Amino acid sequence: MKPDDAIDIEEFIKAQYESMSEAQFQKIVEGYAKVMGWLYYHTQDSRRSQPGFPDLVMLRGERQVVAELKRQKGAKPSEKQQNWLDGYKAVGAEVYVWRPAHIPEIEEILK
Repeated sequence: MKPDDAIDIEEFIKAQYESMSEAQFQKIVEGYAKVMGWLYYHTQDSRRSQPGFPDLVMLRGERQVVAELKRQKGAKPSEKQQNWLDGYKAVGAEVYVWRPAHIPEIEEILK
């Protein structure tokens, strides 16, 4: 039996995901990519770039992974973001829209 003020681990993890900023999430995903040997690119300041370009483009071997990152409770990709994702998918890239709750899945994909 747990004390009245205790929360269970699933509630704690959910709260962590919901409070995570996109920048924090970005650093986690980039960290996985680096450890797993991926070459990756993220536009640091997108104000002078093509609108909608994905948050991460990653290469390793013959694989290309393209990811748009969103907060746990955030909007869907914009129309311009979706156009880029569709374009990458059309040329054979693995395309994802990831949220913090996808971290276990991301680990598997980037293995």
